[in-house]
Amino acid sequence: MQLISQSSAFVWNVRAFAAALIAVVLALPMPAIASEISELPALLKEKVEQAEQACSNFENGQFALEWGAVTRVDLDGDLKPDWVLNETFFACSSAVSLYCGTGGCMSHFLVGDVLASVLNQGWDVVDLGPHRVLLTDVHGSQCGGINSTRCVTASTWDQTTARWRSAMAKWE
Repeated sequence: MQLISQSSAFVWNVRAFAAALIAVVLALPMPAIASEISELPALLKEKVEQAEQACSNFENGQFALEWGAVTRVDLDGDLKPDWVLNETFFACSSAVSLYCGTGGCMSHFLVGDVLASVLNQGWDVVDLGPHRVLLTDVHGSQCGGINSTRCVTASTWDQTTARWRSAMAKWE
């Protein structure tokens, strides 16, 4: 009898592990596949079209949207993938640094129908207790320093007001 109960406990643990693994995979940022890129929401298509026009206007450059430009990740904690467009992966044949500079590149975060953009040198989404938190590595000037000053922002999506919320900690 004990062998049967150990066997069912093992099966239950495997199922629980599999469910947890699936939840983790769904929460990780993942580059969108080509079919999703063609189905970009209008607000993000507009950003791509503006970038394409800027490239064309600069010495008749050819624009390319490289792999990784579009990411689907749960930004607001509702377990549904939201959209992120990263200008890090925009390329223009006639201008190497058209979309990025010492402050980083723009990333555009679309939650529902609200688009918010931030100049950053990288970003990630983590869970902190019950909250999904968007971390962005930003220019040191946002922390009273210079470019090489380490500076990170942490923001969480406020579903009620449909906006990102951040705070400057008061360290003592």
